[in-house]
Amino acid sequence: MEILRQLGALFLAAVPTVIFVFLFYLFLRWSFFAPIERVMAERHRRAEGARQEAEASRAAVQEKLRAYNDALKKARGEIFTEQEAARRQVLEERQTKIQAARVAAQQELQVAKQALAAEVEATRGQLEQSSGQLAGEIAHSILAGGQAS
Repeated sequence: MEILRQLGALFLAAVPTVIFVFLFYLFLRWSFFAPIERVMAERHRRAEGARQEAEASRAAVQEKLRAYNDALKKARGEIFTEQEAARRQVLEERQTKIQAARVAAQQELQVAKQALAAEVEATRGQLEQSSGQLAGEIAHSILAGGQAS
């Protein structure tokens, strides 16, 4: 029983210390832990807001990048179309020049053929004239040679 009485006295002596520690805990909670919890909650809220803002910025950048790539692809397509049109125009001009050169060559060939045909006809006419005259000279030469023998 002595032990119980000693424990009771010890407990009674510890009550003011427990009350003091409990009050100290409440004081620390009110003056230290509550403001730290508010600061931590505010920090977490701001960090979450910054993360969401960064995610929104990243999404906006991705959209701008996609739009830029689309615009770049469209511009490359337009440039290719313009180059293709210019290439076709150059090919058409070259084909036109080649065709004109062929026509000019054909005309020159026709003129040369006509000139050659006219020359052949003129030579044939001269040969016919000179053949008659030559035949007369040969006949005259043969007849004259036959009389001399």
